[in-house]
Amino acid sequence: MGQNPFSAGEHTQPMSEINTTPLVDVMLVLLVIFIITAPLLTHAVKIDLPQATSQPLEEKPEVIDLAVDVDGKIFWNDTEIQSADLATRMSEEAGKQQQPELQIRADKNTRYQVLAEVLAKAQTAGMKKVGFVSQPQP
Repeated sequence: MGQNPFSAGEHTQPMSEINTTPLVDVMLVLLVIFIITAPLLTHAVKIDLPQATSQPLEEKPEVIDLAVDVDGKIFWNDTEIQSADLATRMSEEAGKQQQPELQIRADKNTRYQVLAEVLAKAQTAGMKKVGFVSQPQP
């Protein structure tokens, strides 16, 4: 009868041959994939592009510098304004087609309440670009 390598009573030699059939199958599949995709990688449409020279348009975005000092005074581009005027100015700027960026600089000892009020007015006015300016540590 046939040999059964799993039978308990018989001691057989370990199999010393490697079955290469699955390896060959995988390699043939990979070869077919590369043969199909290789022409797609080298395909290009050749066109003659026009030549033009121009200067790049460098449009600097408008920036509003809003400073708050330790006493709670508010400065709009280095000009002191009242807290009541802040909301109207922010509404005017938020209504522009190209909305400026609001950069807030505050003294490190400024009360949080003052900054919270400034941020609330900016949100109510519809300011989309708001940032905080700080100095890096030396």
